Amino acid sequence: MMNAHERLARHIVDLPKSGIREFFDIVCTRHGVISLAIGEPDFDTPWHIREAAMFALEQGHSHYTGNAGLLELRQAIVKYVSSRFGGEYDPTHEVLVTVGASEGIDVALRALLNPGDEVLYHEPCFVSYAPEIAMAHGVPVAVETHVKDNFRLSVEALEAKVTPRTKALMVNFPNNPTGAVLEQADVEAIADFAIRHDLIILADEIYAELTWEGKKHVSFASVPRIHDRLILHHGYSKAWAMTGFRMAYVCAPAWIMDTMLKIHQYAIMCAPTISQYAALEAMRQPEADMAPMLRAYEQRRNYLRAAFAEAGIPMHNPAGAFYAFPDISRFGLSSREFAVRLLDAENVAVVPGTAFGACGEGFVRCSYATSMEQIKEAATRINRFVKML
Repeated sequence: MMNAHERLARHIVDLPKSGIREFFDIVCTRHGVISLAIGEPDFDTPWHIREAAMFALEQGHSHYTGNAGLLELRQAIVKYVSSRFGGEYDPTHEVLVTVGASEGIDVALRALLNPGDEVLYHEPCFVSYAPEIAMAHGVPVAVETHVKDNFRLSVEALEAKVTPRTKALMVNFPNNPTGAVLEQADVEAIADFAIRHDLIILADEIYAELTWEGKKHVSFASVPRIHDRLILHHGYSKAWAMTGFRMAYVCAPAWIMDTMLKIHQYAIMCAPTISQYAALEAMRQPEADMAPMLRAYEQRRNYLRAAFAEAGIPMHNPAGAFYAFPDISRFGLSSREFAVRLLDAENVAVVPGTAFGACGEGFVRCSYATSMEQIKEAATRINRFVKML
């Protein structure tokens, strides 16, 4: 009889399943659950973007584009990255349109890594980073961040983990799951660290537009001296509420992009053509599209922060993205136990902090990318639950 385990790729079989999707799957089987588990905007994609997708289909734009994506879209991306992030790129040789930011990160890692190469990444972090490094035959090396530092990444922590085998550093700010953001000084210091150790930086800035209390996102693309060692990842899922379009892009120097394009070319061919036309329309009036959503997210964040304070649940101030990361350690339960018992007792789904790395223990992630009505009811139920504890 065939041994299935031996026939499969060991480095894939041994990967853990997503802690987010585990709770999402549970929620799908229960009635009346309020879910704060999934990081997906509750807003529909702006109407004019949907119209552009429909019009593209009506016009017969159902064929392949060039591997890198529509040139007109890449030109619009370059203009946006320049005005918003302060980075300068050549649309012909330094931009790749990808099937979501996840594909962009996968392609970048596969282009860079040889077996055994180490990649530093910071935790708590999005669940896919360590698995994606491992799938590219790299060695993920976690660098912890802590609530006492507002989950900002320090050069001191990086220096403690870098080795001669380290090839790259992955960073994600504004951060999922903590909502942490970096200051200008942090970005400059991390840039110098990368230069000092000759590392490539993969910067996932998918939440760049989502910052609160007047804070401005500081992009790694704004630091000219790391242009030749920076791979910038951004896209349309979060700020434009276009998750289902699977549209993102990578900006990188030509020497890296040439190899990335080969992988994308053979694995994907090109990003969906209709989605590319939708993304092109999204670039026409980005500020107007985002403004009402951003106002709503900040109002929800403020409400949830006050609700947790009222319930006696400490939480650092999330300055970006659309996640709260409250500290539930005082209740004497692990993050997973807290999440499971809350779901059983009150039909509210949150994600255990350990889904985002071991140092997420004692926290849970709550997405406020859902309606205020749902957030208010969830807060009432959470308050009732912790009083019971």
